[in-house]
Amino acid sequence: MEIDLSPKLAKKVYGGDGGSYFAWSPSELPMLREGNIGAAKLALEKNGFALPKYSDSAQVAYVLQGTGVVGIVLPEKEEKVLPVKKGDAIALPFGVVTWWYNKEDTEFVVLFLGDTSKAHKRGEFTDFYLNGSNGIFTGFSTEFVGRAWDLEEDVVKTLVSKQSGKGIVKVSGVNLPEPKKEHRDGMTLNCEEAPLDVDIKNGGRVVVLNTKNLPLVGEVGLGADLVRLDGSAMCSPGFSCDSALQVTYIVRGSGRVQVVGVDGKRVLETTIKAGNLFIVPRFFVVSKIADPEGLEWFSIITTPNPIFTHLAGSIGVWKALSPQVLEAAFNVDSATEKLFRSKRTSDAIFFPPPN
Repeated sequence: MEIDLSPKLAKKVYGGDGGSYFAWSPSELPMLREGNIGAAKLALEKNGFALPKYSDSAQVAYVLQGTGVVGIVLPEKEEKVLPVKKGDAIALPFGVVTWWYNKEDTEFVVLFLGDTSKAHKRGEFTDFYLNGSNGIFTGFSTEFVGRAWDLEEDVVKTLVSKQSGKGIVKVSGVNLPEPKKEHRDGMTLNCEEAPLDVDIKNGGRVVVLNTKNLPLVGEVGLGADLVRLDGSAMCSPGFSCDSALQVTYIVRGSGRVQVVGVDGKRVLETTIKAGNLFIVPRFFVVSKIADPEGLEWFSIITTPNPIFTHLAGSIGVWKALSPQVLEAAFNVDSATEKLFRSKRTSDAIFFPPPN
């Protein structure tokens, strides 16, 4: 596979006083198109309002910074208005209409990762706004809109053309619906507060998002995880053994990553930092080492209940193979095989730094 896997930063697509929308382009990150993955970020300033829209892709949203409000309308359902904060993951299936609002002084930033296999453009999200200068109803004649809404032509013109903003606007003097905590049930999971799936002292911690703790991800068709690696710790080399792609966004910190593919070829070796996005191809093996300040990342996996095979540690495949097989495979004597097997005996996928 001759394809550029280098991590990339998002670029601004549009914005104004209310905030900005950023996206990763498949022309700069070819694995987006290759893997049918879309990636974008929404950043809202105080009183920033992202107008109601739906997308051509199922997505997982992850709140990177701040607190805000999201309105969600599932097909043929009532609107739910959720308070959301840093660490929240929200599953957004096909056909969902959403709006986002920030009433706080702190910038409100949301990451969107999703499957574009049924999208208009491979590797990109296409959003359809209900309002604004690029809203769906600007394309219909006043006759059609009037008959659809049962309104006079002058009222239709006001409704369709009054909002001159595009995508994101800044609002004042408007009382948007108050969020309800009970609306969070079944719609979102806070990955920073959820029970840990993995917790290794001086190594790292993992929370996995799947159909058990957020059933709605089954409709999205994606799984996700939040990984926090302690300073100078290592994440075991491993791969997704169910043919899934792993899309990784660096939330905080920095570190080093290596990816190895077909015929033992190292296809990526680079430093990674906050804001970077990169994609590991199917069955390729990836490992990361955090810098002293630690490393945190949020990933989606293109299956709702991902399975990984690790190539180090007591749960690694090496420890499952018989000694005779290892001796023959490595072409070493039994003493060397025993030394190899005696290391990394803990049930871990994270390894603290050497003493």
